[in-house]
Amino acid sequence: MIPRYQRVLFWILIGGIAFMAAFLLHGCRQAHKRLTAFNDAIPIAAPTSANPEDVTLYLANDADGSIIDTRSQVALPSDPGLRARVLLDHLIAQYALPDSAHPLQPGPAVDDVFLLDNQAIINLRSSFVGNHPSGVLVEDLTIKSIVGTLHAALPDVKEIRFLVDGSPHDTLAGHADLQRTYPATDTSFRPTPPSEEATQP
Repeated sequence: MIPRYQRVLFWILIGGIAFMAAFLLHGCRQAHKRLTAFNDAIPIAAPTSANPEDVTLYLANDADGSIIDTRSQVALPSDPGLRARVLLDHLIAQYALPDSAHPLQPGPAVDDVFLLDNQAIINLRSSFVGNHPSGVLVEDLTIKSIVGTLHAALPDVKEIRFLVDGSPHDTLAGHADLQRTYPATDTSFRPTPPSEEATQP
């Protein structure tokens, strides 16, 4: 006859094995969701009959902290809110390219852009915010890149605010404040190279 303590130990081991199996299965599913969430490097543009037009993108560079205004051609719809969303999606898509100087996870970033009088409210997707790199510089560059690009496209907009999935959110990834109102301005910035006097001992 099997002693009672051995039977108890046997069932404890069986329960532990079942718990570990369930835990590992849950972890595999979570990892699979994260890996497949951004399987498309560039969002598919909505069908439009508009001809490509010249736009200005404010592209960030992590290496020197610069933001350079760059001309590009994008087919944009006529509705101002849709134009802003398509333009910002195109901007973020540039950061998902292999040679990006400000690399971000691929995938759609902007759900909507609401225009109210002289204010634009950018509704970011939680998937974009959740996968954005954390750091003061990289977050600041993303915000300034978006603000500068939207200011160039919609000069009548004076203020820009951010939501995430339709609700207020504290920060982009721990640093850049998403609850403040940003002035819509030209955010281009080129670091000044050191002078010869400054480099000499």
